[in-house]
Amino acid sequence: MKKTTIIYAHPYDQSYNQAILTQVAATLRERKQDYDVIDLYKDHFNPVYTEEELQYFHQGKALDPLILNYQKQLQNCSELIFIFPIWWYDTPGILKGFIDKVLLNHFAYIDTKTGVAGKLTNITKATVITTSKAPTWYLKWFGGNAINKVLIKSTLKGIGIKNAKWINMDKINSSTLEQRQAFLTQLPKAIN
Repeated sequence: MKKTTIIYAHPYDQSYNQAILTQVAATLRERKQDYDVIDLYKDHFNPVYTEEELQYFHQGKALDPLILNYQKQLQNCSELIFIFPIWWYDTPGILKGFIDKVLLNHFAYIDTKTGVAGKLTNITKATVITTSKAPTWYLKWFGGNAINKVLIKSTLKGIGIKNAKWINMDKINSSTLEQRQAFLTQLPKAIN
């Protein structure tokens, strides 16, 4: 099975993140690689737990058919690509809610005496593509390095994904058209 699932989290369809999604999808089509897109905003994904949903959390169960569909997509892919803006040095809230509500115990991991053991080992590779106002070095050294430390080395590793990398288009607000185009041009190589 060689299938990619793209998890996209940006509310504005004219954003630079949308241009990244368009480039990534075009690259996968050119490679004749099967892929799905989980567009959290277009799907109207609710990242907030309800009291009823929380009652099932410890059982690792989801009530929302959308979550069950997302879980099925994750079980049927070998690669993940995340595309999102960095807000307040971290993932957007809707993506954090996706992690909380979709990557459930008994589905994405199991508890062990020494921590968690990942169950989504069918996913052999993940690429995190982000945009930020801040320079990448600032995010890494002064902003907590949440993408590497939390998303990649904790969350993704915890669900069984050992091979993951982060690519960031930084200083997005002050970047030139040429710089943004250059980043898009480099994406096919970056997701190879």
